[in-house]
Amino acid sequence: MNYERKVDSMDSLAGSTQSFYEEAESRRKRTRLIIAVVLIALALAAAWYAFTSNKGGAAGADGKGGAASVPSITVVVPGRQSVQSTISTNGTIAARREMPVGVAGEGGQVVRVLVEPGQWVGAGQPLAVIDRSVQTQQAASLAASIRVAQADADLAQAELTRAEALVSRGFISKADMDRKRATRDAANARVRVAQAQYAEAQARNGRLNIVAPAAGLVLTRGVEPGQIVGAGSGVLFRMARGGEMELLAQMAEADLQRVRVGTRATITPVGTNLNIEGQVWQVSPVINPDTRQGMVRIAVPYSGALRPGGFADARLLSGTEEAPMLPESAVLSGPEGNYVLVVDSKDTVQRKPVKVGTTTDAGVSIASGLNGNERVVVLAGAFLNVGDKVKPVVQKSAQ
Repeated sequence: MNYERKVDSMDSLAGSTQSFYEEAESRRKRTRLIIAVVLIALALAAAWYAFTSNKGGAAGADGKGGAASVPSITVVVPGRQSVQSTISTNGTIAARREMPVGVAGEGGQVVRVLVEPGQWVGAGQPLAVIDRSVQTQQAASLAASIRVAQADADLAQAELTRAEALVSRGFISKADMDRKRATRDAANARVRVAQAQYAEAQARNGRLNIVAPAAGLVLTRGVEPGQIVGAGSGVLFRMARGGEMELLAQMAEADLQRVRVGTRATITPVGTNLNIEGQVWQVSPVINPDTRQGMVRIAVPYSGALRPGGFADARLLSGTEEAPMLPESAVLSGPEGNYVLVVDSKDTVQRKPVKVGTTTDAGVSIASGLNGNERVVVLAGAFLNVGDKVKPVVQKSAQ
């Protein structure tokens, strides 16, 4: 019995201990919950205070209290300067006077090709030789016929001379004399015919060679030894007369009005740093109605960097003009094109679209969009928005 009482007592004690720990854990949870609620309330109060303070600061930006938050921005008043007006364009390089060379005679089998593309040739220089073994024999036959005709003419002349010596003695009638003169004249005519036939054969043989019509640069070669060529073979060689090249540039209608024959240009072939001086020699008299562009042809002297069919950039010097000049950092670009940020009379940032003209080491000229009296933001344009209040600091414009 005593043993059972002790067991019950121990069970009761264990139950009391467990209940104590559960109650303590519950109090700790309630404490943590209260602390969390208090912290959230404090955070909300701080956020509300910061929000209301910002509103108050913004509301006072126009007053003396908000003057310290207005940023200082460097601006420039560009004015107008004398600028060398240039027009940038590009186009394809071509031979200024391209000469296609083909078969001028009856043709035949090509025996030798004497030139390669890129080689300079003189006027009349053979480019290829065509077999003439048959034509040579024909020419020899015609040369022999000249000698035969000449022998007949000499015989007829000798008979006429003897007859003239006898006619005064009455041995030969006047009719016989007329016949002998006619025989002599016919023999002389046959000589001239034979000579003409021989000269024709010589001329034909001379045309068997494919020759350069003028001095220039060989551009392409389309014939090989052993090839049979004739009048229908088409172009066998292409040449640039005198090696002269040109740039074929398509230009907008507005720019075309500023270009004249004789305008100087600087040509830069793609992939090089060369600046080759050229000159406009022809301005298209018509405008393509579909593209609203016209062709400008710029004559360029020979250079090894110029290859017909290649691409090149060109800058045309179209005179001088008065225009605002800005640093490159002042001109920004966007989807709508180039623009600048200006500060108006209320020290507010505004946006003005512009058209860029010439770019030089001194800066960028503005073809249109500015009159030169605006206060243009020089730097930090990317960090400003339209309508922002700023404190402009004017610097001297770049000269």
